[in-house]
Amino acid sequence: MTLVTTAQLVDAARRDGRGIAAFNVITLEHAEAIAAGAERAGAPAILQISENAVRYHRRLEPVAAAVIAVATASSASLAVHLDHVEDEDLLRRAADSGIGSVMFDASKLDYRDNVAATRDAARWAHQRGMWLEAELGEVGGKDGAHAPGVRTDPDEAVRFVADTDVDALAVAVGSSHAMVDRTAALDIPLITTLAEKLSVPLVLHGSSGVPDATLAAAVRAGMVKVNIGTILNVAFTTAVRHALAGDEGMVDPRRYLAPARDAVADEVTRLLAVLAT
Repeated sequence: MTLVTTAQLVDAARRDGRGIAAFNVITLEHAEAIAAGAERAGAPAILQISENAVRYHRRLEPVAAAVIAVATASSASLAVHLDHVEDEDLLRRAADSGIGSVMFDASKLDYRDNVAATRDAARWAHQRGMWLEAELGEVGGKDGAHAPGVRTDPDEAVRFVADTDVDALAVAVGSSHAMVDRTAALDIPLITTLAEKLSVPLVLHGSSGVPDATLAAAVRAGMVKVNIGTILNVAFTTAVRHALAGDEGMVDPRRYLAPARDAVADEVTRLLAVLAT
């Protein structure tokens, strides 16, 4: 399958009233697992590389090339996205790496500065045919800087989209980043209101902490792009721990990374079924 764009997948999901999963990639095994899980589910997906993952790998270009190669070789429809970019230099390098979409995160700035920075980023991206997602205010839990009860104001969100010309908006509706237990309660009526008022697709960050039934309800209410990361890492690390505990003499990384990759693929297949309901 030819590599597709985030815009294509998000637009199709929004049109069909379903969710499109955007899974975080940290290692090559993550990318391979996401592709395998999507193939098994017969569903499209987005592979996203965060600025933190780029920092871990030290450079964007090698990890981007690897993830794009995995997506291009897959029989599933897969896109590659750069997530939570605060560094404007990294934003600009994305255009030369083959990545066609970016989430530009200026949410730590006050409203006026966020608008100005995001508007400039969107203009720059659109001039190069790139799709740009943004965030209005931090989603709960990110860097400990936001109270769990924070919510996006619909009228402010409408103004933000109009003033910045972004292609999608991440909204605060009750989820929280980096949750390892699935106890987050989403504000479904607010999602419905935001979906009705906004001209662009809604994005849910911090989805790993949301129970399956609530994720499905959020999609039915109008949520489109659903970012998932921590729950994959839980599956990955649990499998590694189990493999190492079973053989104290194990030293070949392939012997514990292979079951970790399989565990992530299983979780991807399961979550894609949840978002299709």
